[in-house]
Amino acid sequence: MLRTWCQKAFPKALWVFHTNCGACNGCDIEIINVLTPYYDAERLGIKLVGSPRHADVLLVTGGVTRQVAPALKRLYEATPDPKLVIAIGSCAVGGNVWYDTYSILGGVDKVIPVDYYIPGCPPRPEAILHGVAVALGLAEKKVQGKVVQQQLLPEEPMEEAA
Repeated sequence: MLRTWCQKAFPKALWVFHTNCGACNGCDIEIINVLTPYYDAERLGIKLVGSPRHADVLLVTGGVTRQVAPALKRLYEATPDPKLVIAIGSCAVGGNVWYDTYSILGGVDKVIPVDYYIPGCPPRPEAILHGVAVALGLAEKKVQGKVVQQQLLPEEPMEEAA
């Protein structure tokens, strides 16, 4: 359903705005690598823009810090509808190793709604291109989403020492 909506909303080109919410710059380097002539994202109609007011898509990297959260909300509101939000990297997907620390709220979805997730630390440029191509409906999704929950082991009665 989301794919058909994307194909109707963005039939030709996808203008992206890239923002960092507290990342180590590993994901940012890979995003810039996607835009170089080697990977040539413009052949898919992906163009980097300098203002969220011109963007169709927000590419967000990094776990969202408490200081950046209000600015990220304003950035999301400044982007015209219809829009997509793509969280890139393990920090943006769920907070990574900084999840639930004093300065990190968690992944991007704790602050704004996310449409697509591209995990990895950092994700390879091919994974980023594939994720954006899936969002555009140019490629098929290769994996199925799965929710994993930790199960607690039942407590065993302790034996008394003789």
